[in-house]
Amino acid sequence: VQLVESGGGFVQPGGSLRLSCAASGFTFSSAYMRWYRQGPGKERELVAGITNYDYSTFYIDSVKGRFTISRDDAKNTVYLQMNSLKPEDTAVYYCFGRYLGMAYWGNGTRVTVSS
Repeated sequence: VQLVESGGGFVQPGGSLRLSCAASGFTFSSAYMRWYRQGPGKERELVAGITNYDYSTFYIDSVKGRFTISRDDAKNTVYLQMNSLKPEDTAVYYCFGRYLGMAYWGNGTRVTVSS
């Protein structure tokens, strides 16, 4: 099983990034997917999630209206579109998948928002 994130980088406040997470080794279309993040000196927190059965989504309050999670089951990939980025969004972003009771994590991709 592998979850490989990409798309992180350095961006100025107000900018945008799109993170991708490519999955392999399990039936992606049956997995519940989430994005987490861990900022400097902070605990890891849940950012957004998307179900596998009706593609319903949820977001933490601090990213609502700015971030969008989506998935492409044909490509075994989950995305996180991040707009209007703020310095407090600076973190390592992790992809998470839950399938048949098992939890899988990626190694993370770093996002830095700074002027």
